[in-house]
Parts: sequence; C-alpha cells; structure tokens
Amino acid sequence: MNRMLAIIEREMRKFFRSPALMMASMIFPLVQLIVLGNAFGGKIRDAKLGLVDQDGGTQALRIREAFDSVRSNMRTFEPIYYRDPETAMNDVRNGKIQGAVIIPPQYSRRVYEQDQPRIALVVDNSDNFMSSTLEDELTSITNALNEPTVSPRILEQSVLEIVELYPYIEYMKYLLPGSITLAMFVSVMIGGGMLYIDDKARGIHEGYLVTPITKTELVFGLNGAGAIKAVLTGIVITVIGSLLAGVGTVFHPVTMIGLLIMILLTSLAFNTFMFLLMVRVEDPLVPRAIFGILNTLLFFPSGAIYPVQAFPAWLRAIARADPFTYAVHGFKSLLLKEASLSAIVPDMIYLTMFAFITLGIAIPLFKRTL
Repeated sequence: MNRMLAIIEREMRKFFRSPALMMASMIFPLVQLIVLGNAFGGKIRDAKLGLVDQDGGTQALRIREAFDSVRSNMRTFEPIYYRDPETAMNDVRNGKIQGAVIIPPQYSRRVYEQDQPRIALVVDNSDNFMSSTLEDELTSITNALNEPTVSPRILEQSVLEIVELYPYIEYMKYLLPGSITLAMFVSVMIGGGMLYIDDKARGIHEGYLVTPITKTELVFGLNGAGAIKAVLTGIVITVIGSLLAGVGTVFHPVTMIGLLIMILLTSLAFNTFMFLLMVRVEDPLVPRAIFGILNTLLFFPSGAIYPVQAFPAWLRAIARADPFTYAVHGFKSLLLKEASLSAIVPDMIYLTMFAFITLGIAIPLFKRTL
C-alpha cells in the first residue's frame, strides 16, 4: 500500500505542477457549458416575418392585430409588411426574412361563408428549428382565430392539461450533467492517458521496476492517481457549474452523497477505460490523435445533448454500452430531478462493473508490455 501511495503522490505532484493541464481539464467544459447553454435551447426572439395582405378585410385585420400582439408581448417575430407575395418569397430565399404569411384575396368573405378560408406560411425549411418555431406560433394564432366568439356552455372538445413534475429547466441546466461528465473525461484523457504515454516513452515505468514496486502495484497506483484527478475535477465542475446554471439541489445532503458516489464511480470507470486504451500504445501522438474521436463517439451518444430515444438502432446500441450514458443519467437524476439514491443504482452498478472489467483486461496487457 505504501508503494502504491508513493506512485499516487508522485503523479499528483506532477499534476499540480502543471497548471495548464488543470486549466484545460476544468475550464474547457465550463466554457462549453456557458456557450452552449446560452447558444442553444433559447426561445426565438425578433425573427423577421413578412406579411402580405391581399384581402384587406376585417378577418385579415384580426390576423394583423394578432401579429402586433406577438411583437409587443412574446416578441417571437416582428411583422414586416409587403405588397406582393413574390417579393416576400424572394426575401425568404435570400435570407432577409425568416418567413412570410400570405393572406389571399377574398379571405374574409370565405371566413364568413365558412368556405375553407386559408392563409399560407412560406418558411425557409433549411433551418428546421426556425421553421418549426414559426409553424408552431402561426398554428397557435390560427387556432385562436378559429375559436368561437361565444364559448359553448358544454365542453364539446377534449382538452389536454399538461402536468409538469419539475420546474422549468433551462438548457444550461440540461447541459450540466453532460458538462460534468465531459470534464471528468477530459481530466482522465489529459492527466491520465497523455501523461501515461509520455512517462512510458521516457522510460519512467521501467524505472519503477528497479524498485520494490511490483507491476500490479504500479497498475493500481497509476489508476488510483488518475481517479483522484478526475474526482477533484468532478467536484470542482459540479459545484461551479451548478452555481453558474442555478441548480440549488447540489447542496442537499442526500444529493451531495449521491453526487460523490457518482463522481467516484465515474472517475474509476473512465480512468480504467483510458488505461485499457493506452496500455499497449507506444507513440505519444496516438492519444492526441484520438482525443476528438473519443469525445464524439462517447459524449454525443450519451443523451447529454439529445435524447437517446431519437437515435437509430445502431447508435442506441453504442449508447447502451457507453459509460457516458450512465454517468449523464445519474447526474441528471440527482441534479435536475432531485431523485433518491435508489434511482441511480443501475448507473452505479454498470459503472462499477465497467471499471472492474476494463481493469481486469488491462492488467495482463500491461504486464506483457514491460
């Protein structure tokens, strides 16, 4: 045990002497959380929507008033008035406006006669998010126009009432579990994988073996040091990220215990996985070359950015084997849902088994390299 602690002490001293490594492993995920949290998930504001009124009747006036109400309150879009539909559609194609609503001639008369009145929405569907937002907003306005002036006493249609279990979750909060997981993986990748290969290339590992340290003790010492680095990173990012995102559940006693368990198990799973990948690698450029590939292959299928249920079958298979998936689910359950420890038991079991399996495979491979 003392010999393993000596290895851990040496690795930690080297880690703290390299502030650039600490900054890269901690600051990058925080920057990603802030930038992506504010760049994605927000509501559309001040989009330019053209309006071509070829009718000029009272029902067309109701649409214009509804548009003015949106501009004054929700500010989803700002109406820009056109005289002819061709100019409006050309501006949509050229990107000057994001969409155009065309009220055809005789629209008001068709409304009064109940003769299939129609209005057209022209959207630039190369931007699915913008087009779907405008479609939803115009659908809501159309439904409001179709409501009867006098509501019937007896309810004639089914009404869906939404019951939300949790308060409104902003996108930055939604990204927080993934940012914590990514920060720990970056810490393992830089402070574990890259340093491990650099030490191996310098012959430091062979130098350990002229001491009473055994190969098994060396393996456990290196993995213990890497896990400690990831744990420290996880704690720092969890606290700072929660403060930035406004997640107050991080300070609840039960949540704190669950987070510590998840951070510990996630660090062990990531570190043993990285050790397994690097154990037979000799070239120091290899971990740098596969860094981006690993991030893409592990982070994005985990459900940190987009729900797993929307993935194709082959990508769901990757997500089921990905330790990121279980780490993100565990952190999300604790931070966003205030779940009890029983909710993260499957995640804890998988991460523990993953760590034991990868370490069990890595140990014999490591012994064959020295």
